[in-house]
Amino acid sequence: MKLAELLSPCQILLDLQAVERWAVIVELVECLVASGKLPGPLRDEVLEALRTREELVSTGIGSGVAIPHAFSGQISQVAAVFGRSKTGIDFEALDQTSVNFIILFIVPQENYPMHLHTLSAIAKMFTSSDVRRRLAAAETPSDILAIFQAKQPRSATAGP
Repeated sequence: MKLAELLSPCQILLDLQAVERWAVIVELVECLVASGKLPGPLRDEVLEALRTREELVSTGIGSGVAIPHAFSGQISQVAAVFGRSKTGIDFEALDQTSVNFIILFIVPQENYPMHLHTLSAIAKMFTSSDVRRRLAAAETPSDILAIFQAKQPRSATAGP
């Protein structure tokens, strides 16, 4: 599954308003609820799962990218949202750089292999400085989707 297949324009925030890590995560979860990708009653449960995950180790993977993620036994499909911060957010990333690109996703509890493949594919895509440069310059959610569609290989679990 491609990241672009998990996102729609309403799941892409080009200019995050929050300026600190936890507030960004809340803003992204609110976007998932508003877009209908995450049922409102699951909001607090998902936020708690994300907080627990962030307390274990930062999801800032370096190169200006963070991938906050968690599991839920209450959803049947992956829910994802992309946010871009022009000013940068301190995610306590491995390389100590500010994060400009955040991909938050919630995975159904029983689908752990998809979680691993999704993380791997996203991390691999963001190793490209060209992808990061193009995402920074993108002007619309459709531009972002086109970049993801062109650059991310299919996950090993996706099939033909």
